[in-house]
Amino acid sequence: MKRSDRLVALTNYFLENPRTHTSLPFFTTKFDAAKSSISEDLGIVDRVLREEGIGSLETLPGAAGGVKYIPHFSRKKGENFIQELCHTLEDSSRILPGGYLYMSDILGDPHMVKQIGRVLASAFSDLEIDVVVTVATKGIPLAYAVASVLSVPVVIVRRDPKVTEGSSVSINYVSGSSRKIQTMVLPKRSLQEGANVCIIDDFMKAGGTINGMKSLLEEFNANVKAIGVLAEADDEEDERVVEDYTSLVKITNVDIKQRNIEVNPGNITE
Repeated sequence: MKRSDRLVALTNYFLENPRTHTSLPFFTTKFDAAKSSISEDLGIVDRVLREEGIGSLETLPGAAGGVKYIPHFSRKKGENFIQELCHTLEDSSRILPGGYLYMSDILGDPHMVKQIGRVLASAFSDLEIDVVVTVATKGIPLAYAVASVLSVPVVIVRRDPKVTEGSSVSINYVSGSSRKIQTMVLPKRSLQEGANVCIIDDFMKAGGTINGMKSLLEEFNANVKAIGVLAEADDEEDERVVEDYTSLVKITNVDIKQRNIEVNPGNITE
């Protein structure tokens, strides 16, 4: 195989297998190339990934050594994307009755969701995450996008038990915005005890749903290492019950009468 062909194949392998440790003999056998040639190829791929701001290759020395691709979205790329996202959300046609904001088109756009996943996952790239957890709402696509970059499974918390999932753990919690008592359920087999968890949600107002997930995860002795949300509402009327979180955008004002929306970058840029 020519070097140019090999470089394409190597790059594709790493993009399809993030955070996967692969030994050098695997590549020498796969491409029928000398170890020295593969090492030079890896150096080229690493340089280009860094220049493009989409990650880097991490080399592991020793007899059991090898290489793995660490996805990362550069700060500049992330800030530019968030600014575009703010501009998109400020479209007055998104205002719905009751002051809600229409976001289903964003959550249904595979390219947009993939970019959101990259930005959020980059914020948690230095953490040891075993699983991404979300509740059964519109945040599911975001959870899978983040999990694909972190190369971990997704666990979905549901509102009611499913007979196909076996015995479950359930809790009652108070919704932060409506102050209503609601229920969350998580099958016992879905999460190992003591797992390191990243919670992902599409929207946070007071944080009652996320706080409920945290309480449910305590039943599994899970460690909540990170909390990521696409958008948060900057509402002084609702007391925030979640403090340590990362948001992409902050919706600071929705004026129904004037048909005006103000959206700013979230705390991820701070």
